[in-house]
Amino acid sequence: MAASHPTEASQPHKATAFLLAAGRGERMRPLTDVQPKPMLAVRGKPLMQWAMEGLQRGGVQQLLINTDWLGEQIPQHFGDALVSSGLAPLHLRYSHEGVDFGGALETAGGIVRALPQLDDVFWVAAGDVFAPEFEFSSQAFAHFKASPQLAHLWLVPNPAHNVGGDFGLTAEGLALNLPKLALAAEKSDEAAPAAAAAAMTAHESPRYTFSTIALYKRAFFEAAWCDIPAGNPKGVKAPLAPMLRAAMDEGAVSASLYTGAWTDVGTPQRLAQLNGTR
Repeated sequence: MAASHPTEASQPHKATAFLLAAGRGERMRPLTDVQPKPMLAVRGKPLMQWAMEGLQRGGVQQLLINTDWLGEQIPQHFGDALVSSGLAPLHLRYSHEGVDFGGALETAGGIVRALPQLDDVFWVAAGDVFAPEFEFSSQAFAHFKASPQLAHLWLVPNPAHNVGGDFGLTAEGLALNLPKLALAAEKSDEAAPAAAAAAMTAHESPRYTFSTIALYKRAFFEAAWCDIPAGNPKGVKAPLAPMLRAAMDEGAVSASLYTGAWTDVGTPQRLAQLNGTR
């Protein structure tokens, strides 16, 4: 039987950030046969710790982390708080999807599972993305909270493994649900060939890649495009992209372009490049 969530009354300090750390990391094998992908070392510390420290610098004090594959290693390493010199402690809680349901619930399913423990507005970041310069700013948080939008995404220039991009961006700062471009260059980390570049320029609206970093309001997961009840008691697996696209069609998603260092650490080669061993 799935473990029950703590009641909202028993959670006096709701989390203002959620870190995705439940992925299996199949493409990272054999490294992930013995370690969760977010725990792989990047420049001397676990990959997920870079995002955790960024959230801590941004003033976040309550973080919820989901786990699945070898998930017990994450609380064993970090415990219930991340303490950094000169900063308030980052208090940690966990949503153990593997323990509760026997596997990860995908991004939307995992967030909805955690919803009773999340505040009305919260950050979401991925534990397998390296973006050490990203600023989880309190100003951005406050601006989004006051806005009519239900989600705000940070988009990045398309990397070689996703040359077709994910979403568009208007001059007014709204995210666009554009048709996905299926380009052969996305199957490798090699530079996009001329044919892929031509396919991109053939479309008037530029496309960008979703960084995985975003702000959400609880209402986003209570709207018509999400039919999973808060807490996800049945452990429904659900991806996030279809929900985002439906919300974009309603003008409910804003976005910003981020041009700082950013790597989706999805292959051993990218991990080696970050660590200077390739």
